Amino acid sequence: MQDVAPVINLTRRGRPLQLAFFSAVVSLVAAFAASAAPIPLFNTYRAEDGFTNAGISLAVVSNSVGTIAGLLVLGRLSGHLGRRPTAIASLGLLLLGCLLLLNVHDIGTLLAGRLLMGVGTGVASSSLTSYIVDAAPTRPEWLAAVASSQGPMLGLTLGAVASGALVQFGPWPRHLIYLVCAGLLVLGATLIVTSPETAKPIPGAWRSLQPRVRIPARVRHLLPVAAAVFLATWATGAFYQAFMPALVADQFHTHSPLTLGLLFAFYMAPSVLGAPIGGRFTSAAGQRIGMTIFLAGWIGIIAAIAMGTLALFIAATIIAGTGQGIAISSATRGLLHDSSLADRAPIFSAIYLLCYSGAAFPSLVSGQLSNVFPLPRIAVGYAVLAIVATLFTVLAARDPHSDIDGERAKR
Repeated sequence: MQDVAPVINLTRRGRPLQLAFFSAVVSLVAAFAASAAPIPLFNTYRAEDGFTNAGISLAVVSNSVGTIAGLLVLGRLSGHLGRRPTAIASLGLLLLGCLLLLNVHDIGTLLAGRLLMGVGTGVASSSLTSYIVDAAPTRPEWLAAVASSQGPMLGLTLGAVASGALVQFGPWPRHLIYLVCAGLLVLGATLIVTSPETAKPIPGAWRSLQPRVRIPARVRHLLPVAAAVFLATWATGAFYQAFMPALVADQFHTHSPLTLGLLFAFYMAPSVLGAPIGGRFTSAAGQRIGMTIFLAGWIGIIAAIAMGTLALFIAATIIAGTGQGIAISSATRGLLHDSSLADRAPIFSAIYLLCYSGAAFPSLVSGQLSNVFPLPRIAVGYAVLAIVATLFTVLAARDPHSDIDGERAKR
């Protein structure tokens, strides 16, 4: 049985399909902006509440585990209940997480808030990205892949920078960013309420809660390389969340929340710019080029830490971010090749499952190791992961099968 009903014919409806695309993109950006909001506050929590590097790393793990749970258990609900109600529910969970984080004074509250936001992000990742692909214009062809894969990066960038600015210069430094994110989430939900549905609800919602991830046979051969790309790039994003604030304070002697937000943005924002570049190449070539640039960035990051040079750290971060944008969008485009409406939600669930696994498990290990090893040593471990993933991608990246090849694969 299909996981989602056929797309609704919207040509006879007064509300344009473009509104659904716009609403889904805005909501996806708002969801991930809320997810990035605590990052510039981590040093504040360390200084004022005594949180450790291991505790902050657990907060990253908590968020990632919540997202994985949301994807595995709730990721297919949008195909049964419709894109709109599932998306609105995900924004509601994120809103509750923001409200909970208004009162962080112990690690348990931070972990609970991040877990709740993680579940909301997991549901949003599946429902909103599928909503985007359903409603995206047919031209340019890369728009759906770029909007769905880079919308989260844009949201994380805006959330981190806005949080850093409000923490450093605004009133109520521990609270204002969460109130702003709550407003954005309400705005996103309001836009979706006024947008058309793109998929007819079908029975089987309870049955869909059974965890299942499915990749179509025609693109299954792409999964190992895509997994390597997602693992290495999202592990680096988690590194920037969990360890970058303390690393910058220790190695570069700056405690500015805005600087922390900008440094995280310097990794995420070039990813958005790198995505259209990847659209100029085949999926395999884009992954090879992107991961090579990503590795070059990591080499620069390690050199900057060793030299204590903030300018080099910023430049290397931008290079790594550009490379991840090219690689991630190319891998996503390959997995979405010739996808049907029924395929999209399960494919996106698989993509985000791999991404957040890449964020969670290295962070869990690194958080424990941070009690023993200094942060520069932890950074070297992430660089080694980048080397292994890049070598595997360069050697093993392949393009999607053509329709004829896909039929042969099914036989």
